[in-house]
Amino acid sequence: MILNDGKAMDMKRKLKSIFCMAIAVAMGLCVSGCDLQKKGDVKTIGLAMPAKSLERWNRDGEYLKKLFEKEGYNVELRYSDNNTDQQVNDIQVLIADDVDVLLIAAVDGSTLFRTLEDAQIKNIPVIAYDRLIMNTDAVDCYVSFDNYSVGEIQGKYVIDALKADETSESYNIELVTGDTADNNAAYFRNGAVDTIKSYLDSGKFKIPSGKIEAEQTATPGWATDIALENMQNTLASYYSDGTKLDAVICSSDVLSIGVVQAIRSDYNGGNMPVITGQDGDIAALKNIVDGNQSMTVYKNVSDEADVAVSVTKAILEGKELNEELKDTFSAECIFDTQSYDNGNKKVLSYLLTPQVITKDNLDELAETGSYKWDEEHKYLEAAS
Repeated sequence: MILNDGKAMDMKRKLKSIFCMAIAVAMGLCVSGCDLQKKGDVKTIGLAMPAKSLERWNRDGEYLKKLFEKEGYNVELRYSDNNTDQQVNDIQVLIADDVDVLLIAAVDGSTLFRTLEDAQIKNIPVIAYDRLIMNTDAVDCYVSFDNYSVGEIQGKYVIDALKADETSESYNIELVTGDTADNNAAYFRNGAVDTIKSYLDSGKFKIPSGKIEAEQTATPGWATDIALENMQNTLASYYSDGTKLDAVICSSDVLSIGVVQAIRSDYNGGNMPVITGQDGDIAALKNIVDGNQSMTVYKNVSDEADVAVSVTKAILEGKELNEELKDTFSAECIFDTQSYDNGNKKVLSYLLTPQVITKDNLDELAETGSYKWDEEHKYLEAAS
């Protein structure tokens, strides 16, 4: 069949249009396929945090998520409402989702060993964050602060605040420690008790309640209301006659907040005892400004998170976890291969150094970017 010039031109246009559409579709499929391939290459970090309701862990979880996403990773973040069974389930879900690394702040480090067997089977690296995970070979690394030194700092602060080395007086003190299910609680307590042991042995420090063993001083769940109730009971039983209480070594701010409430409502002495804490919780910092708490041991969780991200990247890039790696971190820390034995092995650890915060150096917290002064420049509040 012979086409005239007009029809021939129409046919050429149609063929050209079809050809262009075919190319466009092909290019679209290629771009889409490339995008899918690119998305498939993005690593996913599984974060398991203890509880969103606790200021410390909410702050850590959100900041870690932000850092990992900034580095280009996908993040699955789960909070476990401070419930061990829920955290086991959360971790099982993360493992089933084939995350590339698990970073876990354990509710109870002794309950996860069986769950982490599945992570080992899938070759998913595990980083214990802030709290050591016990009785398993699955843990590749531990990132935390030097938790024993936290207790040492608190004990030494009490010694210095009471001027115990400068007087012949004896002093009454009490201990309020954390949940025995939390491995860190033992380090905090032992650091404090070891520091004041010679003062207890000499009679310079006395504990009227007699509560010195871990089971006696422990606070289940690190619960503020339990710390409040326990201190009220101690005050009623041993201090109701006006006996002076000179100091309370509290392992953390969530405990000191309850202790301060009990002191304010139930203590008959004329003094405000020296009270320690840890974590830089907003309510505790307010108590410090108001003279109701003496100090807090601040662990810059931003630094801890930075180190955790650096360790995670190193693992994903196949780098060796060693002494030299810490020189690449933005925060100072020590590399420790001996101190943290989880019952199955000595876990490689990167340990950061905590800092003492009192009323005199609160500006240092504001400089971290995690806090800001209120409009009257009296109290610190969360920066975001």
